[in-house]
Amino acid sequence: MGFAATALKVEQVAVRFGGLVALSDMNFTVGEGEIVSLIGPNGAGKTTAFNVMTGFLDPTHGCVSYRGTALNGLKPHQIADLGLIRTFQRTSVFPNDTVYDNLLVGLHRRGRVGLFEAILGLPRARSSERRLRERASELVEWVGLGRRAHDLAGSLSYGEQRLVGVALALAAEPSMLLLDEPVSGMNASETHTFVELIRNIRDRGVTILLVEHDMPMVMSVSDRIVVLNYGRIIAEGPPDVIRNDPVVIEAYLGQGAARA
Repeated sequence: MGFAATALKVEQVAVRFGGLVALSDMNFTVGEGEIVSLIGPNGAGKTTAFNVMTGFLDPTHGCVSYRGTALNGLKPHQIADLGLIRTFQRTSVFPNDTVYDNLLVGLHRRGRVGLFEAILGLPRARSSERRLRERASELVEWVGLGRRAHDLAGSLSYGEQRLVGVALALAAEPSMLLLDEPVSGMNASETHTFVELIRNIRDRGVTILLVEHDMPMVMSVSDRIVVLNYGRIIAEGPPDVIRNDPVVIEAYLGQGAARA
């Protein structure tokens, strides 16, 4: 499967914390419309890489660009404004609000209507509010939580709360979504549903990069996999190649993963 245009480009990125090398000379790209997984054992540098790509950490060396724009030195909100949106390992929902209201709050944060317009109930504010409510309903349905829309977010299972986190990320209208261990804590059924959601998000034109430990899930959903070990890329390629790579098996996956 060929991807003509490059969305994300990581060039010779290194990160050092004092004498510790967290990432060393990392080079890879993600094509427009591609699903790429970044895998590796704990401490391999995956979350550090995500933090560099999204402006939470400056690289010691090298650069990251998105759709031709250099991201070095940009703040997280500036990178988000370019369409590069991430989820976090720990999902932050408002537990005492409904799922629908959680989405409405997320959408209001991106609203363009001024406070005084909203207070005065001006027509532009009213039509904007209507659009936001329609969009909140769409997003709840999109991530498969339609039947839980009016339940308190705190009453949802951990897996369902992760879906609220994805819906909040989608509220920001990303052109690229970075998912940090999205199926952590999900059961097999929830994971299967989430894989379908990822494919659906990609089919709507969103590029996806994910960090994940669930190997069967990674193998089933990825177009390409990048393997990190001790801050270095040790392998890169489609799932079939990675599954059978002896260096990867030795470093991380274990013999059983070849059958995953």
